[in-house]
Order: sequence, then C-alpha cells, then structure tokens
Amino acid sequence: MSTVKAINLVLPEIEVYVAGCSIDGKLVLNLRNTLVDPLVKVELVGRGFLRWLEEDDPDLDYYKSTACTNAAVYVFKTKNFHTEGGWLDSGVHIFDFHFNFPPSIPSTFTSKIGCISYFVQGICCSRQVVFAKEERCLLLQGSTGNHRRYVEDEAPVVVEARKDVIHFCCFSYGSVVLQISLEKRIFCPGETIVFKTDISNRTNMHVRKVCFAVLCIVLYSGFSSRGELRSLENQSEVTRLEFQTNTAPFETMRFTSSLVLPEPMPVTSTLKQNKIMAFKYELVGTSDLSCTTSTIIARVPIIIAA
Repeated sequence: MSTVKAINLVLPEIEVYVAGCSIDGKLVLNLRNTLVDPLVKVELVGRGFLRWLEEDDPDLDYYKSTACTNAAVYVFKTKNFHTEGGWLDSGVHIFDFHFNFPPSIPSTFTSKIGCISYFVQGICCSRQVVFAKEERCLLLQGSTGNHRRYVEDEAPVVVEARKDVIHFCCFSYGSVVLQISLEKRIFCPGETIVFKTDISNRTNMHVRKVCFAVLCIVLYSGFSSRGELRSLENQSEVTRLEFQTNTAPFETMRFTSSLVLPEPMPVTSTLKQNKIMAFKYELVGTSDLSCTTSTIIARVPIIIAA
C-alpha cells in the first residue's frame, strides 16, 4: 500500500489562460504514513512535438518512408517545497504555488502532425521513487509579439475571383464572379468575422450554394533520421459556414455572413517565433457550379493576433 493516500491539484476555474498571465494553485497531499526524505514539487510545462512520414527517395523502385520529427520546450518551471526536518507526518498537507507564463509563447494546438500542449503536474517522491503524481492540462492563448507590424493591414480588403464555365448540357459559355469584402483583416481569437459577399452570375444556371471556411495553414519544420531539415505544409478548417444563395441566371446577389473564431487558437506567426511550426490563415469562399465541373474559389488572407 502506497504511503500517499491521495494527491490533488487545486487550480482556479479559468477556461483559457493567456500568455504573460500568472497561475496560482494548491497541491494537496494526503499521507497514510510518515514520509522520510520527501521531495514534493509542482512543475509548469509547455512543449511542442511533431512527426510525419514521407517517402525517403522517390527514385527508388520500392517504397521506403522516413520519419521527420522535431520538438520544442516553451516553458519549464519547477517549485520545490521545503519540508521541516526532512520528513512529513501522516495526514493532509497543503502547498501553495505560483507561476508566470512567458509573454511570448504559442497557443495550445493539436493536429494529426503536431501538437503544442501545456500542463501542471504535482509530484511526490522520495529517494528517486515516485509515490504519486497528478497532471492537469491547461488551455493557453498565445500572443502576438509585435503589433506594430500589422498596422498597414487595418485597411478594408476586397478579393474577387472569376470563373469562366461551359455548360455541357447546352454548350453555352458564361462566367461567375465571387467577391468577398472585409472591413479589416486582423482578428482576435473568439472574435466574429463579418464579411459581405457579391455573386455575379453571368451564366444560364443557378448558383445555389456558397461555402465559407477559415483555413489554418501550418508549416511544420522537422528533421529526418539523417539530420536533414525537412518541411511540410498542411491545412485544416477552423470554422465553416454553408450559405444557400440560389442566385438566378444573369443576376447579382449581395449578402452578409459571419464566422465565429474559436478560443484559444494559434496566432499568425513564423517559424522563428514558434521554433517548429508557423501559422497563417485564409478566409475561403467556394462554390461548385451546377451542371459543370467548375469550382470558383476566392481566398482572403487574414491575420489572427492576440
């Protein structure tokens, strides 16, 4: 039977922590028996890890994959608690701790390729034997290191895409113009993106639906087993909206839509800032044109800053 009856971390009821803020908590240790020469500590840990497989040499006549990996530590702080006389009596012991998050660290993030995670863990051990440990994961919102570099991006932005199409059923030609307008291109996590869309349908068919999505485009940087630097770009949907337009032939339609950003989410960044991952974002409008194989896509680069 273990000397430690229970170990618990008591943390404030905060859903999302912010880079640069502090965290106060308690470690509650319940001992069945007296513990001699104890080591009781709490650690704040933030780290990133990535891994993907890619073909080793495309010129080979057989398939051989190699794993590309990388890791980074964003915060590692330890609070060791002093024990009077080098022992702890049986019963309940409460230890207070306080940590500060660094001001420039990335947000919590998870994908199939990589992750950035933060957690607090309490440990009770003696003479290199761990008796008990508890870990609590934290959600953290990273911040933008330099707000001034985005000043020129405060102006409104308009992006227009045009697609010429051929209707196979009647062999007629036409075009569709999709225009997306935003009052600004800089947004914060948790904010609502409000934008206007104009569809100019210059065909004989209806444009019935437009899909909008905020895409997160991540550039991963890792090393192969031979120490070669490799990179991989991957994208995923952050949030999505489908809008039924039913724009008639030779008709122009305007409507306003909105997408709510989640919180937390990684801010726009570079590899230099995050060490192993870089993040950028696009607001993308897509419409598959009926009776054709054509798809019109309008992409608006946006910036996520916090």
